[in-house]
Amino acid sequence: MDGHNTVDLEIDVLRRWIGRRETAVDTISERLAASFQATFGFDPSPRGKPAPLAIHWCLAPAIAKAGETEADGHPARGGFLPPVQLPRRMWAGGDIRFHDALLVGDEVTRTSRIADIAAKAGRTGPLCFVKVEHRLSTARGLAIVEHQDVVYRQAATGQAAVGGVPAAGDAEERPQPQWRESVMADTLLLFRYSALTFNGHRIHYDRDYATETEGYPGLVIHGPLQATLLLHMAARLRDGTPPRLFRYRSLRPLFDGEPLFLNATDVEGGLDLWTSDGPGARAMSATAA
Repeated sequence: MDGHNTVDLEIDVLRRWIGRRETAVDTISERLAASFQATFGFDPSPRGKPAPLAIHWCLAPAIAKAGETEADGHPARGGFLPPVQLPRRMWAGGDIRFHDALLVGDEVTRTSRIADIAAKAGRTGPLCFVKVEHRLSTARGLAIVEHQDVVYRQAATGQAAVGGVPAAGDAEERPQPQWRESVMADTLLLFRYSALTFNGHRIHYDRDYATETEGYPGLVIHGPLQATLLLHMAARLRDGTPPRLFRYRSLRPLFDGEPLFLNATDVEGGLDLWTSDGPGARAMSATAA
């Protein structure tokens, strides 16, 4: 039985997870805020002032005991997320609606719900998408509503592992950015972000695992790390005002050792943003309204 048929047969079982809920509580401590801001080179925010955008991805991470993780470093399957048997999992994208600022010192309650589960056929084999809704609230009320798309796929090596780099002409078909910044995505940045988010996925810090087991050419730059950089760029370009809505989608991975470019251009209603490597093809695409 091939992997596609296996996913087709499992999907009815997996869809029983739709509607499952989980609640977690965490605090934006001064130490967490300072660590986050130091990682990205931002100025510190004192207690009671707005916390940096996207710090909510550091709150209440899944914490698995030693011995309760899988070979890739993720917590063992099951529990809140469905036990999809495809071996690779990563964030495919999502959207964030901002209703109120999170402040340093806030206690934040996150209520999560499995919103949808779907199987699709991809270029490298079967895919399973799990959509998760998160609602984050403080004592003042609702602050953030977010949808995350988690994708599960088969193991792949070589070009398939890289995820299908767009054709060379693709970059010329898009407008050139009005603004471009570069960030050195070195091992220190990747390590610190993994630590901030308690992310044990070995593709971000274990070079031997990333290259020899997963077939990547280097360490993979976290999707949410790229989204964080684009979100802050959007706010800077609007005099520090965060967007009301931020959507992002991963198109292909980027790897350590070379500058990571942040690109933006004005569009009707907001900003079109994307990350890229030297050649300029989009890796993560985003819009800010």
